[in-house]
Amino acid sequence: MSKATTSKARSAAPNAADSHDLIRVQGARENNLKDVSVELPKRRLTVFTGVSGSGKSSLVFGTIAAESQRMINETYSAFVQGFMPTLSRPEVDLLDGLTTAIIVDQERMGANPRSTVGTATDANAMLRILFSRLGKPHIGSPNAYSFNVPSVKASGAITVERGGKTKAEKATFTRLGGMCPRCEGMGSVTDFDLTALYDDSKSLNEGALTIPGYSMEGWYGRIFRGCGYFDPDKPIRKYNKKELHDLLYREPTKIKVDGINLTYSGLIPQIQKSFLSKDVDAMQPHIRAFVERAITFTTCPECEGTRLSAEARSSKIKGKNIADVCAMQISDLADWIRGVEEPSVAPLLGGLQHLLDSFTEIGLGYLSLDRPAGTLSGGEAQRTKMIRHLGSSLTDVTYVFDEPTIGLHPHDIERMNDLLLRLRDKGNTVLVVEHKPETIAIADHVVDLGPGAGTGGGTVCYEGTVEGLRKSDTITGRHLDDRASLKEAVREPSGSLEIRGASTHNLQGVDVDIPLGVLCVVTGVAGSGKSSLIHGSVAGREGVVVIDQAAIRGSRRSNPATYTGLLEPIRKAFAKANGVKPALFSANSEGACPTCNGAGVIYTDLGVMATVESTCEECEGKRFQASVLEYTLGGRNIAEVLAMPVTEAEEFFGEGDARTPAAHTILERLADVGLGYLTLGQPLTTLSGGERQRLKLATNIGEKGGVYVLDEPTTGLHLADVEQLLGLLDRLVDSGKSVIVIEHHQAVMAHGDWIIDLGPGAGHDGGRIVFEGTPADLVADRSTLTGEHLAAYVGA
Repeated sequence: MSKATTSKARSAAPNAADSHDLIRVQGARENNLKDVSVELPKRRLTVFTGVSGSGKSSLVFGTIAAESQRMINETYSAFVQGFMPTLSRPEVDLLDGLTTAIIVDQERMGANPRSTVGTATDANAMLRILFSRLGKPHIGSPNAYSFNVPSVKASGAITVERGGKTKAEKATFTRLGGMCPRCEGMGSVTDFDLTALYDDSKSLNEGALTIPGYSMEGWYGRIFRGCGYFDPDKPIRKYNKKELHDLLYREPTKIKVDGINLTYSGLIPQIQKSFLSKDVDAMQPHIRAFVERAITFTTCPECEGTRLSAEARSSKIKGKNIADVCAMQISDLADWIRGVEEPSVAPLLGGLQHLLDSFTEIGLGYLSLDRPAGTLSGGEAQRTKMIRHLGSSLTDVTYVFDEPTIGLHPHDIERMNDLLLRLRDKGNTVLVVEHKPETIAIADHVVDLGPGAGTGGGTVCYEGTVEGLRKSDTITGRHLDDRASLKEAVREPSGSLEIRGASTHNLQGVDVDIPLGVLCVVTGVAGSGKSSLIHGSVAGREGVVVIDQAAIRGSRRSNPATYTGLLEPIRKAFAKANGVKPALFSANSEGACPTCNGAGVIYTDLGVMATVESTCEECEGKRFQASVLEYTLGGRNIAEVLAMPVTEAEEFFGEGDARTPAAHTILERLADVGLGYLTLGQPLTTLSGGERQRLKLATNIGEKGGVYVLDEPTTGLHLADVEQLLGLLDRLVDSGKSVIVIEHHQAVMAHGDWIIDLGPGAGHDGGRIVFEGTPADLVADRSTLTGEHLAAYVGA
């Protein structure tokens, strides 16, 4: 952001806060916080900085936001609280001056197939009202335009007057919904490969079914044997039409088996209920593999993927039905709405116009309202949630953001900053966890945590203005004005990956050669087509290793040691040193504490009240049996090893009696990506987004493959850590690998050997190569938005 804009931000800020205009935190000890005390001015923009793992999220999300939400939840009855997530009181002595906290985080919006960008905001609801008022022909209420509402017939009684007398008569009502009857509003229909469901040469009793979990042992066997619809000892290929129909398609039917009331369903209705109603990404790997093998999804032939009934599609405004407008790029839809002039719905049009313009302002104008919500990136999801609040009439609330600039080009960061300031100027308190200097620069107040990460962090190193931060001797203060310089010499490519006619999503027949043997940076504004180009045309090729931003799935039992495979050589080393089985050194296997089953905590369910979590008294939270802890390696037991930070463990397994080369190699990679402060046994559920991303990077670095694709690896990285990442990328290239990085960070662009810039805009305004060449050529050329920002960054 320019100095002029920063100055404007300052002048717009409220006057100095009195004591009652403060959020006061005293003695915060959540996670690694060390009795942290801060005073945050209300109705100001406060940015929290510090290296990854310094305690920013623990203070902002784990303490301030968590306590605000917990106190709000406590205003509900005990019965209602029983249906809400359990929130324990944060470890803090005093929290004073809290207001209602609204968390706008990077969590994906879920992959419910019925959720779209339009349904996740008010856009679809407003459009349905608009079409119910202005659509020709008129077909009914707003629900008649909703693909989530079916048409239903119902019988009832109406009162009629005949000959001066009233009388109740039976009548049939039709409630018209907009759901396509063929695909039930999903937009696609499923086709089952029956050979993937069963082996028709076998009978059910011989194990014909090949569906995960559908064993003849237990309830399924009891139902199949007792339903009477077919002979479980007859090979399926000998079934007649009725028997095969009952096996595959019979709708849920009440049956009685051995005096017990049960429900029988055909295989396909049962699969649709148990498998297809869930998020595919959340499925266990063997279930997902079955679904991908047995089921194909094709566009619904009746609604052509629009999800809507013929009646809903017949009603139009200015020649377009509601499916047409939802499929438009939002920036185009905003222009279309401007052309709809009807005084009777002027307030509705004004609200819809403001909402659609907000999408464009926040850098999401390239989306369409029919885009499935589950396909949005973490950054896109966070900005979509933000849109809900821009038009909100709520004031004096606390908005909490988790790195809102993630996934944004420098051009888009300026617009994001303006939106944060707008939220503040409406009279709200805005708390932002952020690493980008452009956003730190607009803060009214800065809290810098550190000085290090993990046990080396958790203290407030600086609190005050941005100018004061620059003069401070903190890591953030020293690196705030860091600017990478262009390399004097770039590497020469050893070959190239050819891409011809790429047309995924918004790509417009792109032809490009991606150089190999170098560090190639792919950039462009959000929505320009970067991911479409690389994930659509490079990922999946032989020898390509993709390290993307997909979430790491794991329970609270998962930790860096289990995720990276580090625990395996450690268990073997302990077993060899003590002459016992490796399984003893797993808290998920034979070595687990019997009282807490290796969880380290005991959960006590108090019915409708909150579930209480307490440290297991038997193992004192160490997760292992006492007898297992008597075995040592290099003088340490397994619980002590899992409590070590990566850097300490790297030294421990690198020398002496505990020397374990396989473990040492994995630990080196973890340290290389800046995770030296993590403890080996820290639950994955407590890691930040940036930490999880780098954990994936460390795990994948050892994979065999000549080309590495990294998707925004600077996500969650402090300014001081970017240099370490660049060193890692250099080592990968120098070892003979080709590295392709999708990235917005100017330091990475400046450090690249080759840049491919997409644009010039987003959506249908992008999808083209606007520059190919060295970073120095891009700076000299300045013909693109990226070139302008990179030139300003390097001071050219």
